[in-house]
Amino acid sequence: MPDRTHIRTACQTDAPSLGRGLAELAEQAAAGTPDSCGATATAVLAEESSGAAADRTTAATHPDLSALVSVQMSAGEGPILAALDTGRPAGADDLLHDDRWPSYRARALDAGVRSTATLPFACDGLTVTVSVYGLRPGPLKKAAQGTTELLGDLATESMARDRLYRAALVQVDQLDTALRTRPVVDQACGIVMYVLGCDAEQAFDLLRRLSQRTNKKLAELAETVVNTRGRGLEKELIAFDRSAAPGPGRPASGPDRDLPG
Repeated sequence: MPDRTHIRTACQTDAPSLGRGLAELAEQAAAGTPDSCGATATAVLAEESSGAAADRTTAATHPDLSALVSVQMSAGEGPILAALDTGRPAGADDLLHDDRWPSYRARALDAGVRSTATLPFACDGLTVTVSVYGLRPGPLKKAAQGTTELLGDLATESMARDRLYRAALVQVDQLDTALRTRPVVDQACGIVMYVLGCDAEQAFDLLRRLSQRTNKKLAELAETVVNTRGRGLEKELIAFDRSAAPGPGRPASGPDRDLPG
């Protein structure tokens, strides 16, 4: 197996820093575990801890080891899944004589891996597993518990904080966008209220549903309504309004009237 300093990272989430953190963790775990030939680090969200790959990020010190993670997730078996299910370390001292995970065992032996150990770590909805691999049979699990365990705890806590921080930034950006687009949405609602003779709540609901039907962002639709003062959209607004069930305080069809000049 090639030297473990060649780090390959496969990121499947929206945070590149998570992939970098896992790559560093895998490298440090491999370097700090005697008799290991390499390591992988995998992060999954709490709702994906059953092993689904939709929100998984994996880093490995060698591509062959990354394939060992993939076979576990696709086959639904292996030390990573066992560690995720129990919250405790899992592994095998000698895969040649351990038949608990047939698919994983076959792939590991084909890559020359005889021993394996996986340690799980969890913090704020993020679960990280660190796996080390050996070319010879032996108790890697005990060797991994020590420096690797400390590194895993610290790294998982750091990555969880980073993930929450990035999520908060996204929320702030969404709120900022909502505040900046609110005036044009309010103006569009006023035009719809005039065309249909409805109240503000009903006008906003109609714009929202029309946005979903036309696959346009609400702000973009509102800007079109305001820029054209609703001209050219009268029939569409009235027809769309009539297709919906009449709401309280709203007539089944809006009155025909001239748009404001």
